Amino acid sequence: MNIPCRKWAACLPGLLLSLSLHAQPEVRWADSVVTGAERTESYWNLLRGRNVALVVNHSARIGTTHLADSLLRAGISVKKIFSPEHGFRGLADAGMPVPSSRDEQTGLPVLSLYGKNYKPTTQQLQDVDVVVYDIQDVGVRFYTYLSTLHYVMEACAENNKPLIVLDRPNPNGFYVDGPVLDTAFRSFVGMHPVPVVYGMTVGEYARMINGEGWLAGNRTCSLTVIPCRNYDHSMLYPLPVPPSPNLRSLKAVLAYPSLCFFEGTPVSVGRGTEKPFLLFGYPGYRRGSTLFIPQPMAGATAPPYSGQEVHGHDLSILTEAYFYERRSINLYWLMDMYQSFPDKSRFFLPFFNKLAGTNLLQQQIRDGLNEAAIRETWKPQLEAFREIRKKYLLYPDFE
Repeated sequence: MNIPCRKWAACLPGLLLSLSLHAQPEVRWADSVVTGAERTESYWNLLRGRNVALVVNHSARIGTTHLADSLLRAGISVKKIFSPEHGFRGLADAGMPVPSSRDEQTGLPVLSLYGKNYKPTTQQLQDVDVVVYDIQDVGVRFYTYLSTLHYVMEACAENNKPLIVLDRPNPNGFYVDGPVLDTAFRSFVGMHPVPVVYGMTVGEYARMINGEGWLAGNRTCSLTVIPCRNYDHSMLYPLPVPPSPNLRSLKAVLAYPSLCFFEGTPVSVGRGTEKPFLLFGYPGYRRGSTLFIPQPMAGATAPPYSGQEVHGHDLSILTEAYFYERRSINLYWLMDMYQSFPDKSRFFLPFFNKLAGTNLLQQQIRDGLNEAAIRETWKPQLEAFREIRKKYLLYPDFE
């Protein structure tokens, strides 16, 4: 790993925790995975002669071809596309409503599930026989593709429409960590009582939504999961395409569970730079070794601190092996930013508790608890979740 000096360990406490400067852990790469979408022999016959709705974005691919194009070429009747946050092409800013549209290439209507409604309506499903969900997830509770999955399952249950989930590996599927969501803080960035990092593929997670009775009215959805081949939870998955505009690399995806907490604070995570979710800091931060200036760009049209000098840290010097070996959220980064921030009363914004899924983490940091003490409070609920999780796994686990 290319670290220019050991001062990093001093200027950013815990950065090198559990990481040897002299040896790299052996990473098990999921480089021969066959995704659910690629297993066409397992589901195309389930679609023939039926009207199909797709819940997809740009990540729904069979090789280099979009799933919609592949199905249409195979003579399958695709009626419409439902798109999540960031839109069908995956280009819209985070949190920005996405309008419905029509896909120029296929002529299909693209109905937004991140605009007027989060859930497909009865009218929108009226001419549909089966719904197919295929979106690359990143395995983190506040990534909203999971919430879209929930509402799609709920709509399918209410309207008696079967759902087929084409499974994909979880790039953060090799560990479980973080506070479990208190349902008093339920929102579109966290709907279920699961930890921040839950270690499940979207297919496994859909099984859990059904099995735990999390849909409205305790309904269950008629669910079929097309599993991946050659995947298990001890593997690290190299993403074929960025899953959203500001997660442009596997390193950013791996840092995301730790850095997304900053979205509920005045700390920039590098939106408006070439390294979103690999940079973090704020103007006037005195411990940083990196300077960056956010600018408006595609996927970050109004980034925090646009045009201002931001001092902070650059995590791009880390390797994927660092995150693979650590297998936990890095709270030191959050605690360091809080301790250094000049006006601590302004550090935690209301959105922070929605991301954390609890008001306890904020209070623990305010009270000066160290990481070990905070983690100790997570243990009972994490252990209970791991037992629930086991019931729904489709692949060998990391333990």
